[in-house]
Amino acid sequence: MYPLTASSLEYLLSRIAQTLTGAQGVTASKINLQDYSRSKVYPMIRAMDELYLLDLTWKIIAITSVVVALAQLFITAPYGRYSRNGYGITLNARAAWVIQESQSLIAPLIAAGYLGGDQITGTLTPNIVLLSMFLLHYFQRTFIYSCLIQGSKPVPFLIFLMAMSFCAVNGYLQSRYLLHYYHYSNSWFYHPCFLAGTVMFLLGMAINIHSDAILRGLRKPSETGYKIPRGGLFEYVSCANYFGELLEWWGYALACWSPPAATFGIFTTCVLGVRALSHHKYYLQKFDDYPKDRKAFIPFIC
Repeated sequence: MYPLTASSLEYLLSRIAQTLTGAQGVTASKINLQDYSRSKVYPMIRAMDELYLLDLTWKIIAITSVVVALAQLFITAPYGRYSRNGYGITLNARAAWVIQESQSLIAPLIAAGYLGGDQITGTLTPNIVLLSMFLLHYFQRTFIYSCLIQGSKPVPFLIFLMAMSFCAVNGYLQSRYLLHYYHYSNSWFYHPCFLAGTVMFLLGMAINIHSDAILRGLRKPSETGYKIPRGGLFEYVSCANYFGELLEWWGYALACWSPPAATFGIFTTCVLGVRALSHHKYYLQKFDDYPKDRKAFIPFIC
């Protein structure tokens, strides 16, 4: 798919005008192409250009996710328990988290408030419900989870910048598709994909929140270091919080049934999957009594 240019569309309009002149006796002078272009053509071009860029964006994210995952098999991202010197200036973990995660709320608000969308109708539609799922996750991560963070190590500015950029781009990508380019009829509310995906999303969010609470409970306020997490899905995987988020975004992808949403599922799988493998290896090396039957990321699988 390639974006059309103003000149090509104006040429097309001129041909239409010539056809009308010959077929119906309409004089070409009655069709002011310049005025018509300002009111109809250029908005159409902008929409086509935006859709082209959005399609290109989700494809780039999908490819980049795989490349980054492969790279992290050899170089562990230097934040959290893997923090190390040599990666430039660092930021307070809580402040960095709030700023980066909030981009996934700010971008959709800008998309809705400034650009609008034909799915903003004032009624409850599948589009609004799906976007609300996305916003619900990031509201919880930005304003609730951030207040509960304990003893996190400073974050390298480069890591923060990459995370913030992704949240902004992905927030805009998901919201523009749902507010303007993807149209779901109300019958989608009863489609198996929507129903199963919504259940997966809510279950995953519950697992994620519960698992985070278990991790926080491992430390007293003055303590540092790491302990073996127990309880909940931690009895089956080393990173139950990551598994919960994986379930969330694949549920969202199923409920949306769209390439941009599926791309977000791919991104989550690649980034969190490799991180989970690193955590699992860390636990096995650090604790002699670590349960050997636990998987890293997905219960009973891997």
